[in-house]
Amino acid sequence: MSRDKITIRRPDDWHVHLRDGTLMSAVLPYTARVFARAIVMPNLSPPVATPALARAYRARILAALPAGTDFTPLMTAYLTDATAPDEIARGFADGSWVAAKLYPANVTTNATHGVTDVRKIDRVLSRMAEIGMPLLIHGEVADPAVDIFDREAVFLERELAPLMARLPALRIVLEHVTTRQAVEFVKDAGVNLAATITAHHLTINRNALFQDGLRPHMYCRPVAKREEDRLALRRAAISGNAKFFLGTDSAPHPVKDKECDCGCAGIFSATNALEIYATVFEEENALDKLEHFASLSGPRFYRMPVNSGTITLTRGEQFVPQEVATVRPFLAGERLPWRIA
Repeated sequence: MSRDKITIRRPDDWHVHLRDGTLMSAVLPYTARVFARAIVMPNLSPPVATPALARAYRARILAALPAGTDFTPLMTAYLTDATAPDEIARGFADGSWVAAKLYPANVTTNATHGVTDVRKIDRVLSRMAEIGMPLLIHGEVADPAVDIFDREAVFLERELAPLMARLPALRIVLEHVTTRQAVEFVKDAGVNLAATITAHHLTINRNALFQDGLRPHMYCRPVAKREEDRLALRRAAISGNAKFFLGTDSAPHPVKDKECDCGCAGIFSATNALEIYATVFEEENALDKLEHFASLSGPRFYRMPVNSGTITLTRGEQFVPQEVATVRPFLAGERLPWRIA
């Protein structure tokens, strides 16, 4: 590693939304050119709730890849109140999916079929604990009585802590953590709890939503929090603690669906995600920790081999595109100091 060049093991994205159809074909190459593998979110409409649907979605992703691309989509199961333990175990055993996703009902995009009460799926989660299948959690309560900026912290106390007490062997990823409380919760928990951190939550705080007016392209779920939370996320990312690893939560929506009444939640960062992470790590004088966060800790938690290839970033001005197939990327039009060689 030099001041102007970084070479790391090829990273993985442990949380991404690829959508489907024409939009997927447009955004998929940005993820696939950088990341060797990606955990693909199942919140399509209808949701990816059966092994057959997961296999079909995976086939569509592979068919949409540019020729010669080396990329492996890792599929996930969408949990509902009606999910059967045997079906979850069967899909895990035959490779249809590698993990299951818990969306509290109505907490985010396409979460209307999500779980209304975590205890309703305790039998499913117990089976997952037995077979070593990870549970991926969108860690917010959907309770409208709870302030939106407090919904992650309340989820930790109200839902996650009791769940971990009931099923201590269950392996859990608390996805896209956004608060100081979540960072401390993960650090203090046992080895079966880990967390992903997005590039955008490392970069912005909640003020970005209202800078010179309402900024819909900075709106995501969970929403960006206070500056103290952003700084806590940065400390966690660069700490070398293997419980924290890269998950972009890149979530594209067409501009018309963002810039409207009741616009969609989601930030599309896939165009330049690794370059943004590198920028953050350089700002924190921790470029030597980027490989650990981006390429090593995630495979360790998922019990998968580290990628054999490498990727190199070089210092050089990189412009974030203004638009990709009707989608506005994160930091559109801005300049980044790193580019992929």
